[in-house]
Amino acid sequence: MWAIMSKREVVITGLGVLSPIGIDLNSYWNALIEGKSGVSYLNSVHTNLEQRPIGSEVPDFHPKDYIRPKKNIKIMSRDIQMGVVSSVLACQSANLSFEENSRSVDPERLGCIFGCDLIGLELDLLKDAFYKGIVDGKYDFSTWGPASMENIMPLWMLKYLPNLVASNIAISLDARGPNNTTTLDRGSSLAAIQEACRIIERGAADVIVAGGSGNKINPTVMSRSGAYELAPWNETPDQDPRPYDKDRRGTVIGEGAASFILEEKEFALARGAKPLAVVRSFAEAVFPTATFGMQQEAAESAIRLALERADMKPEDVGHVNSNALGIPTDNKEAMAIANVLGDVPVFTACGHFGNLGSGAGAVELAASVLALHKGEIPATRNCDSIAPDCPINLIAKTSMPLTKTNFIKLNHANTGRSFALILEKC
Repeated sequence: MWAIMSKREVVITGLGVLSPIGIDLNSYWNALIEGKSGVSYLNSVHTNLEQRPIGSEVPDFHPKDYIRPKKNIKIMSRDIQMGVVSSVLACQSANLSFEENSRSVDPERLGCIFGCDLIGLELDLLKDAFYKGIVDGKYDFSTWGPASMENIMPLWMLKYLPNLVASNIAISLDARGPNNTTTLDRGSSLAAIQEACRIIERGAADVIVAGGSGNKINPTVMSRSGAYELAPWNETPDQDPRPYDKDRRGTVIGEGAASFILEEKEFALARGAKPLAVVRSFAEAVFPTATFGMQQEAAESAIRLALERADMKPEDVGHVNSNALGIPTDNKEAMAIANVLGDVPVFTACGHFGNLGSGAGAVELAASVLALHKGEIPATRNCDSIAPDCPINLIAKTSMPLTKTNFIKLNHANTGRSFALILEKC
């Protein structure tokens, strides 16, 4: 049984984005409108292969400019660094103060719920330990305990635990309220935001930092590339992925993070904050199956339940910010949207940067939150000819004027679970 939404309204007062097409709100928005791609040959992955790996990296990322004390960076993986920095940017956007004599929120009433993937290991960290066990060109596993362990940083595990994103955000903000981590791949960000809303609604916190961070271009993650339905290598990498396109042939992996400041509405107004959007409703549904990937039945159920909770009809929805990845099963999501919402306009940011894992939902969500205030919805990149099996009203090639100040965001986990979130401009 689903809990009934309470009368404590939850609003978004700030957001911070680190994406392959921009690391501040203006550059991110402009790239969306201009149709820029963040997909290219990867600079961070060194290889002797003739064909350089393809993906989408966050450019010009300098965590030392934001993380204090700087020494903490050495025990933060890139996923953690991006999560922490995006939270700093979100707090700045929301005008939250953390000075001792002018704190905007009681530390006990400030929490963090964040989505994160399995964090890939930095190979250089264990290189010396591994080489220690090579004897006469062969690896001697008996040396691992007595010899190799001496070459591993004692705190190395702190860089790779998924819950350390939310933990480090809490430490940096002195947030002593509820703290949790959601690990549901592309569903992680929306799951985190929904959990944050529930916490605020039941009165356990006034402010929650929520979002997601993901990094799929780490070599240890890329070694399992067969799980991601990647587009084949080509000499024009920015032509992929192709969401909903008749020639879609696979996705691209990347990295990114985004954070949102969620507040109880009355608390936000009392401190002088200007809400950007209000959470109308949220829902999740699961359709267990032996088939790997998103399930149309779960997506339809999540959309219907979100509409019911928001007391909205399909024709009330302004646009859909979808999950599409440029893979064959894009048609399942398209059918779910068409079956429940009909001819509603659809936009996806995936064509700009591909699959950002647990950071995807938050980075994509930021696009529509910005659209509410910019008055237009960006066009979907890389869909030149929509596929016959995707019967949706896709916003393609040119942006579309905003006619309704609400939208529904969809994301899906590969385990058959779907998430829907409805936001409206304040």
